Amino acid sequence: MSDRAQQPVERRLPTEESRQLVALVRDIVQREIAPRAAEEEEAGRFPREVFTLLSRSGLLGLPYDSGQGGGDQPYEVYLQVLEELAAARLTVGLGVSVHSLACHALAGYGTEKQRTEHLPAMLGGGLLGAYCLSEPASGSDAASLRTEAVRDGDDWVITGTKAWITHGGIADFCTVLARTGVDGPRGITAFLVPGDAEGLNAALPEKKMGMKGSPTAQLHFDGVRVSDARRIGEEGQGFAIALSALDSGRLGIAACAVGVAQAALDEAVGYATGRQQFGRPIADFQGLRFMLADMATQIEAGRALYLEAARRRDEGLTFSRQAAMAKLFCTDAAMRVTTDAVQVLGGYGYTQDFPAERLMREAKVLQIVEGTNQIQRMVIARHIAGPETR
Repeated sequence: MSDRAQQPVERRLPTEESRQLVALVRDIVQREIAPRAAEEEEAGRFPREVFTLLSRSGLLGLPYDSGQGGGDQPYEVYLQVLEELAAARLTVGLGVSVHSLACHALAGYGTEKQRTEHLPAMLGGGLLGAYCLSEPASGSDAASLRTEAVRDGDDWVITGTKAWITHGGIADFCTVLARTGVDGPRGITAFLVPGDAEGLNAALPEKKMGMKGSPTAQLHFDGVRVSDARRIGEEGQGFAIALSALDSGRLGIAACAVGVAQAALDEAVGYATGRQQFGRPIADFQGLRFMLADMATQIEAGRALYLEAARRRDEGLTFSRQAAMAKLFCTDAAMRVTTDAVQVLGGYGYTQDFPAERLMREAKVLQIVEGTNQIQRMVIARHIAGPETR
């Protein structure tokens, strides 16, 4: 509707290599992702070939050590790549974030032998991962998970059901949290399970409001046998491993949320500067101008918040509180911005002829995944005021 050319986000990147990396991502987005995003989302098609391309381009293992097959990039660079991908198609941006989450346990807690054997293929060999923590009866209360792993000689036998698994049914490997001991967080252990393991079956994908191209499904573990060589970390260390992964994963969701919001703002600005009413562009009217200003401000604030948390992570500082704040603020902002984008487009915003309605539907899930925003508020409050009294 407008001749106004969209301007790419101006990014402060630390090196020339990182600037070239973002340029590569933008080229892939323009050629391979954005042109087909709306059509494939409507059809519910998962773009596996895009993930293969991202893997070949070194973009699936950016924050990990190059000696393990990764890209040696700081988190502040990796997250800005996620933002670019999510702005084009959330199925891709969130998929890369989930894959990175699935690699976290082995990269951070695996033995040298495990990392050498598995990580190069996981990070750059075309494989795609899933992260299996949530269950039908334990979502926010992850420490109460019931999927069980029982020792049998040199093997473990895993039985139970995992729920809301991104890439469920198509993942090549799964990082699985299972109970090996007492109730509560101290009885949980992490395992690396092949996606084609005997006894591992996926239910039909969930029929979701948005992100229809990204399969989300329950995974049923019916006596899945894995060797002790695929146990990650010590027995009973799994919950601590999961929490450390989630802090980083929440930053991935924050970056994806900012990408979705940025795409919605770009659409709203393009429409408002091109749509004529009463003889002039509707962007001339103060009510809409103020809406656009508020949308842009929320996006800039969210981007600054997630980047500050990422830089703390890169410096080896604690960042759990900042990660929760970034996830909370950025995803709430994405919901507000996408809703306002639909309003700016008026009746057109409510139709599938424009991407605003898809972006609004996609934004909603970001307030839920990787810990609901109510959980994020609990995490933040504990950092500020201490644990709740009993």
